[in-house]
Amino acid sequence: MNNEKNDVQAVDQLVNQYAALKREIGKVIVGQDAVVDKLVLSIFCKSHSLLVGVPGLAKTLLVSTLSQALGLSFQRIQFTPDLMPSDILGSEILDENRKFTFIKGPIFSNIVLADEINRTPPKTQAALLEAMQERNVTVAGQTFPMQDPFFVLATQNPIEQEGTYPLPEAQLDRFMFFIQVEYPTFEEEMEIVKNTTSSVQQVVNSVLSASEIIAIQQLIRKIPVTDNVIRYAVELVAKTRPNAPQAPAITNDYIGWGAGPRASQNLILAAKAHAATRGKYSPDIEDVKAVALPILRHRLVKNYKAEAAGMTIDSIIAELL
Repeated sequence: MNNEKNDVQAVDQLVNQYAALKREIGKVIVGQDAVVDKLVLSIFCKSHSLLVGVPGLAKTLLVSTLSQALGLSFQRIQFTPDLMPSDILGSEILDENRKFTFIKGPIFSNIVLADEINRTPPKTQAALLEAMQERNVTVAGQTFPMQDPFFVLATQNPIEQEGTYPLPEAQLDRFMFFIQVEYPTFEEEMEIVKNTTSSVQQVVNSVLSASEIIAIQQLIRKIPVTDNVIRYAVELVAKTRPNAPQAPAITNDYIGWGAGPRASQNLILAAKAHAATRGKYSPDIEDVKAVALPILRHRLVKNYKAEAAGMTIDSIIAELL
């Protein structure tokens, strides 16, 4: 009983922490409320996010501002065609005592920004897989654990596809959210120009510590979920699979490949975080719907009929919801 009371107080405190975090980020980032929301939710769920948007929409600035507000260590890796796995993970060197010593790479940080992740070959992209899923890195037969908390926040440019390497499905599936970063509104752009062309520098204060983030992640896991909400999430994912008993006509007509069980897990985890940051002690179906689009977006594969009919993944998901 006492534990439940503590959890209720922790959720109430989380609402204030979440509001403070968004205020600090808002000092530098104008608008992009939905993007900031999903990024923070993925961190509270101990997951990773993929940001997709045209150049100049402050994706990199958003991630570095977020790391400052969270008080976490931050490393940015610029992905290029000549980047090697050792440039990310680190490598063994022969020291002055003629012994091999492992020098840790930039992935050993709390927040790792994988900038333009699709600009590097699959061999280097795959260097992130073990770190993202198992939260450790194996080099020369030795396993090195990641710092806790650990997040990979990757960016992609959707315009320029020449000389890029699309992320394999296995890697895409490890990102909780596929977040579309849209252009700012006219008023937001006015404010951005005012803020960035003056001599005033905004100071972003740290509002959370690493231990507090870990406590929030544990709290999210403890939030109870009713069976009808879990059933809704699992049925929603089952509806994305062609020829499944739950699949509607739109799925059978336009989807070549549906989402796997990781999508169901992420829907419930993200719904818990969405509910908690809004002061609710248990998620409902509306919370699942609120996080469904960025969770399913990168897990469905359209077929040629969808291409011919001009159907987008987002419109198909909207129909399923």
